[in-house]
Formats: sequence, C-alpha cells, structure tokens
Amino acid sequence: MAWMLRTNHAREGSIIRGELHWTCGDQPSGWIGYTAFMHEVGGERLELSYTNTRQGERLEKRQTVYLTHTVPNYGGKRWWMLCPVSARRVGKLYLPQGGDIFASRQAWRLGYQSQRDVPRDRPFERLFRLQKKLGCEQGWEQPIFKPKGMWERTWQRHLAEYWKLDEQCAIEMAAVMARFSR
Repeated sequence: MAWMLRTNHAREGSIIRGELHWTCGDQPSGWIGYTAFMHEVGGERLELSYTNTRQGERLEKRQTVYLTHTVPNYGGKRWWMLCPVSARRVGKLYLPQGGDIFASRQAWRLGYQSQRDVPRDRPFERLFRLQKKLGCEQGWEQPIFKPKGMWERTWQRHLAEYWKLDEQCAIEMAAVMARFSR
C-alpha cells in the first residue's frame, strides 16, 4: 500500500483506476487491474480484478481489500491493508501459485526466503546481497568496486565483510567438493 501511495497509484481523497503489469525475463507474465477508493473516510478500499488460472481454466476474479490507517508519533498517516482472511493489518498481500485470493503471509502460511535457505547457502546469500548493494555483478569470486560517492570508511567496512564472506563461501564449497570426491 505504501508503494501505491508513493507512486501516486492511490491518493487520499481520490478515486484512481489503473493496471499493473509485470514480466518474467522479457515475457509478459501477469497483470492486475485496480481501483483505489480513497475518497470516503472510513470506506477506503482497493478493488482488484485479475485473471487466475487453475487446472488449465482461466477465471476472472474480483476482490475487495479494505484499508485502514494509523497515525505514527512523528505525524502523518500510515496506510494498511486488512487481510481478507484473517482481518490482520498488513503492508503486503500475496497470491501464491495455486491460490485464489490475495491474503497475508500468515494466512497463506508463507515463510521468508531466509527461512528456506540451507545453512550452507547463507554466506552466499549474504555475499550476493552485499554485491547487489554495491551495484556489482553477483556471484562467488566476482570482484567488487567502490561506488562513486561512498565514504572510505564505509567502503573499508564493506570490503572487510566481502573478504569474510568470500572465505566462508570457500569453506562451504570445499566441504561440498569433499563430499563429491568420496
């Protein structure tokens, strides 16, 4: 919801209609139509329309997601969606493969990526995250470079972390290779 407000896909006091499209690789892979009704105090909602494919059959779906807000101590409003299943206040809703409605992570019992990572993959994931943060190509033993404008002490901290993670990755790879050579 915060993204929609930041990018003017929704605006308090207005009704805004639109579509969101996304791709997988270079191929279009999905779209969703929405109407953000934010003009009625207490009746704020998103109406979603999308196509869902189940067992080869395409179904046109419509779903209403009600909105609410809180007032943080620093002022302004923070908008939330109410999960249609659990009525929880959430920032994101999900539609997993095989699902039929958008609902919260808890309603779908979805875990975080980090919960699915095997311990031996964690140094690689942290290394790739650091490389992405620095704008470098991701991969084990890929070089990193100092981004323009980065403070030297920040760069030195990232560089130390990079070498520590590179060493952990090497240890994990050696263990994997040892298992294969038996």
